[in-house]
Amino acid sequence: MDYTLQIAFFIFIILGAIVHEYCHGWMADQLGDPTARDQGRLTLNPLAHIDPMGSLLLPAFAWWATNGRFLFAYAKPVPFNPDNLRYQKWGPALVGVAGPAANIVLALMLGAVIRLFGYSEITSFLAVGVEANVVLAVFNLVPIPPLDGSKILFSFFPDSWRHIQAALDRYGFILFFVFIFSFSHLLSPLMDFLYRIIVY
Repeated sequence: MDYTLQIAFFIFIILGAIVHEYCHGWMADQLGDPTARDQGRLTLNPLAHIDPMGSLLLPAFAWWATNGRFLFAYAKPVPFNPDNLRYQKWGPALVGVAGPAANIVLALMLGAVIRLFGYSEITSFLAVGVEANVVLAVFNLVPIPPLDGSKILFSFFPDSWRHIQAALDRYGFILFFVFIFSFSHLLSPLMDFLYRIIVY
């Protein structure tokens, strides 16, 4: 990926992360928790979602550490109170899956435009948008806190496993960074498969 496309990828991944977080808040709001709305996070305004660490420093470090092979970013997580959710057991999983689902929908919309107009220099930038949203969707479904996949995984835990959830929450960020720089390449085949289905 050349420098111009890398910049495009970064822009698309930030935009995708903003929509991703908005949809978390929207789903929580639909399920009875107004926390995101009360804190002004139920908006697509980038200023409400940009996180200095996840939106700027992390992608710059990831790009440098992997010599441009991997770039990932996230927006400021939208808060929600699981005690307010209509469905106590599955509510957090529904909130968690809303973000990746939004990215898949965005990828499909961009892919539809590419299919309609054909692959060209212009639509190649849209293809970068597809790739960015596929990365966001797949990566966030990894079941490691604070990623969304952990919320889905924890919904299957019996109450007797709450101590395991607490331990994973406590050390999640360490596992998160270990995964990014040691095992994230394992997701590449799935990302590539989804990208090809959507674009071609």
